[in-house]
Amino acid sequence: MRLNLTKHRWTSIFIGAVFLCSGPMQAQGTSSTDQLKTHLQRGQAALKANQQEEAAKEFRAALSLDPSNAEAHANLGALSFFHGNCKDAEIEFRAALKSAPSLTRATALMAVCEKRLGEPSAQADLTSAFAELKDVRMRTQVGIELADLYYQQGDLGETGSVLYTLSSINPDNVDILFFEQRVYSELASSTLDKLALLAPDSARMQQLIAEKLINADDLKNAIVHFRKALAANPRLPGTHFELAEALMEGSPNDPKAQAEAASELQTAISIDGDSSKIESELGRIALLQSNLADAETHYQHAYQLNPNDAQADLGLAELLTRQDKPEEAAKYLRLAVASDPLNPEAHYKLSQVDKQLHLQDEQKKELQLYVDIRASKDKIQHLYQQMKPENPSANPTPASPSQ
Repeated sequence: MRLNLTKHRWTSIFIGAVFLCSGPMQAQGTSSTDQLKTHLQRGQAALKANQQEEAAKEFRAALSLDPSNAEAHANLGALSFFHGNCKDAEIEFRAALKSAPSLTRATALMAVCEKRLGEPSAQADLTSAFAELKDVRMRTQVGIELADLYYQQGDLGETGSVLYTLSSINPDNVDILFFEQRVYSELASSTLDKLALLAPDSARMQQLIAEKLINADDLKNAIVHFRKALAANPRLPGTHFELAEALMEGSPNDPKAQAEAASELQTAISIDGDSSKIESELGRIALLQSNLADAETHYQHAYQLNPNDAQADLGLAELLTRQDKPEEAAKYLRLAVASDPLNPEAHYKLSQVDKQLHLQDEQKKELQLYVDIRASKDKIQHLYQQMKPENPSANPTPASPSQ
């Protein structure tokens, strides 16, 4: 499937933004030089006024005086490109680049035309232009064309690589986000298919099934498959921690689940090594069991391993709040907010501590952030629910009155 994401408006990039000649004019008489300059200036003014026919007329007049003038050729190429005439645009761009090879914009547009005309040189020229362009808007368009070309060729790896660069300079571009989501989903599906073919009964396959079930909010069956994975390979990296998380997510207040999760976490340390995530989870279990001394030990260790672990910061803040030390708790809550700005719990708890400390402005700000983030997360959850297939068994057909 081809993603049609390359039809964007180029007008604002080219009309009104004139290509400049980087080379000297050919030796001519003073009168001819003045006439050439006048035609170019008139062409530029017409471009800025969006008088495209008049601009083209002036640039052609300039070429009658100086057939190799790069500025005139480049702007005529941009006008042809704008009107969807890539064949004529490419001719003009090549003529411009012959006189002024450093016209990066002309190179970029020529590469786009090559791609749209199906020329073999398109990939190399798009790649070169994408690397050299400084203007974010034009680089974005060229990057989308390059990503689309790789996507048409079935090269998801290179497509993803270009999209990764694009998303770093355009983090909120909806088209790029959509393109990324589609490509990464196809990559995930491709690797899943390969894993299913190569090792359908492997521990990794069971782990992957469990992770898919986690994403589908089916904790009960996810736990079953995590256990199957560990039965096949008791030292499978990462799986003991994931099982512990699933157990705690499903039954956080069940002493049996807590004990099993703690055991899995200790095993994870022996296999994968210690980490702030493991220590924070152990701290959470100790806190649920009202073992405040152990909870503090684990949360402090987690903080030492990673001061940017929001869960460690929240855990320490909770302990300090229980000890009636709001100022110290606020310190860790601000760290949690900085580490995880979209964590609603961190904002809410900070707002409550601010209330104790009579920090009215911060308290108001944090409470509003909590409300906004919760609303956004609820909206996202609603969208995810729309993407899930309906479960017929969950919505049985009502019986008719006669039954």
